[in-house]
Amino acid sequence: MKLEILGLSEVRWPNFGEHRLPSGQILRYSGLRGEHAPRHCGVGFLLSAHAYTALIKWEPINERIIVARFRTRVRNRTIIQCYAPTDAAEMQEKENFYSQLNAVVDKIPKGDIKIYMGDFNAKVGSDNSDYEHVMGRHGLGEMNENGELLAEFCGNNDMVIGGSPFPHRPVHKVTWVSRDGFTENQIDHICISRKWRRSLLDVRNKRSADIASDHHLLIGEIRLRIARIQRQEEKIGRRFNTRRLEDAAVRRFSWRTMLEIFRMVEA
Repeated sequence: MKLEILGLSEVRWPNFGEHRLPSGQILRYSGLRGEHAPRHCGVGFLLSAHAYTALIKWEPINERIIVARFRTRVRNRTIIQCYAPTDAAEMQEKENFYSQLNAVVDKIPKGDIKIYMGDFNAKVGSDNSDYEHVMGRHGLGEMNENGELLAEFCGNNDMVIGGSPFPHRPVHKVTWVSRDGFTENQIDHICISRKWRRSLLDVRNKRSADIASDHHLLIGEIRLRIARIQRQEEKIGRRFNTRRLEDAAVRRFSWRTMLEIFRMVEA
């Protein structure tokens, strides 16, 4: 798919580290800690060689959150890959996840372009009442409890849920399909700073990227747009012909004029 940065959920590798693929990509991952840690959850980034050279730093927070900061021509970009608890999880587990996520967000430099993405297990729906500044009206289905938590989190952090403003057909919005094939949901999301919303050109799934998963690949196309700076033309002061002062008559006239001005001021 010629992707530079690919966020992964449910990596299922314990601890954290780096793995280089024979094809040249680099995998940075974060999972449950411990020598005998169970193989579930886990998040990661699969980076192209070009993206890896732009990587400033990365931090494996836990089995649900990993952070990477990249250098760009405009300004630095911080991406957080997430794997949120399911909608059936206890509320305490969900609150702990968003509490940890907020703690990570607070450490991001204010000037960075922020992108949060991954499996949030959140349905945001198409009704954006009270969330007009957070999402559009083109989400799929109806908002669930996880969707409310995601919308509230984005509202508090001045973010926009990227898949909701684009009017795609439902088949291009679905990111998860049940094993029996009868249930389809939009639970994976790409969120971006509201200040940079215009730089997000499109968000949709790609069903052709088949890796035997019940999730479809979600792609966000981003182009950084910078406001044009209006430069004022430099004002050139009036130039005086000083060579005329070489003429003795001009010099005498100038002195007489100055004396007359002084006398008028004294009067």
